[in-house]
Amino acid sequence: MSRFVDRGATVAAFVGIGMALTVAVSFLMVIPIDPAYIVFAPLSGLLIGWYGNQRAGQLRGRPGRIFANAGWSGAVTAVTFAALFLAVKLFFFSLDPGYRDEKQGGSFKCTAGPECVYVRYQGADGGKAALAEAGITDVASFTEWYWDGQMGTARLLIGSTTLAALIGGLLYWPSAPRVKREEPVA
Repeated sequence: MSRFVDRGATVAAFVGIGMALTVAVSFLMVIPIDPAYIVFAPLSGLLIGWYGNQRAGQLRGRPGRIFANAGWSGAVTAVTFAALFLAVKLFFFSLDPGYRDEKQGGSFKCTAGPECVYVRYQGADGGKAALAEAGITDVASFTEWYWDGQMGTARLLIGSTTLAALIGGLLYWPSAPRVKREEPVA
């Protein structure tokens, strides 16, 4: 037990890192579904907020410690979810070669990276008009707009996942043991 959080909360933080890696690979790389990632991150935080206290065997009479454990393990999980989200976005933003299926008109003619992402957004149904309406006229303004949106999503992931972890701690509190259970000596 450390001064601020229990060892179980630190173990839960490592479990949260593993959960974030699993969800990131599943929903950002294998099957790219960003909304699923945004839903699973807070659900993971909820579980980690509970698990950190369960793992530590935290007592009901120590609500401050319960919330510190939940906050610590949840914050580590949340930052991992956000970092992985941004890393995957950076990977695809930097390396987009402009490939598009022949049935959709073939590959875009662009320089790999941000320019291809910009051309891809323009090529989407109503994309040119939507980008122009947002004041996006070139690759530089598109890049700024794109990363502003990705950073907003990262902040959402951090806030919602940490809050969900604190809710997990709140849900753990009434079910926590009142006294420390003694293990029989063999």
